[in-house]
Amino acid sequence: MSKNAPAKVAMTTEELDRFLHREFPEFYGEGGLVIERADGEMCRLRQLYHPRMLRPGRTISGPTLMALADVAMYVAVLAAIGPVGLAVTINLNINFLRKASEGRDIIAEGRLLKLGKRLAVGEITLLSDGDEEPAAHATLTYSIPPT
Repeated sequence: MSKNAPAKVAMTTEELDRFLHREFPEFYGEGGLVIERADGEMCRLRQLYHPRMLRPGRTISGPTLMALADVAMYVAVLAAIGPVGLAVTINLNINFLRKASEGRDIIAEGRLLKLGKRLAVGEITLLSDGDEEPAAHATLTYSIPPT
């Protein structure tokens, strides 16, 4: 976002982890998702591999990748603005670029492109752990409710 000033961190990775466990116990409480970095501008999440992520053809399913992209954007937004549970996805566009490898964790690397009072726009790159080439690329827009 800004090239001059460092991003403001409204929630640490530990605070984000506690928030997601509390607010989304059915999804986040199952485990397998690790917030490795969230600094108010960029984030990195790891989805630990599980066979339930596979689709026919032994590749990681599209819904798995889309869900991880959405959670990564949510984490990036909350790291920047704080615990706003009602921030919601209003657009998610994803391009599947290559097969995500069976048996490896999926990494989501994201960054906020624009953070306004009502909208946040970001991009997420999804990779199989150890690969340099992305499996998918997503752009997302989040609506931020008025305070």
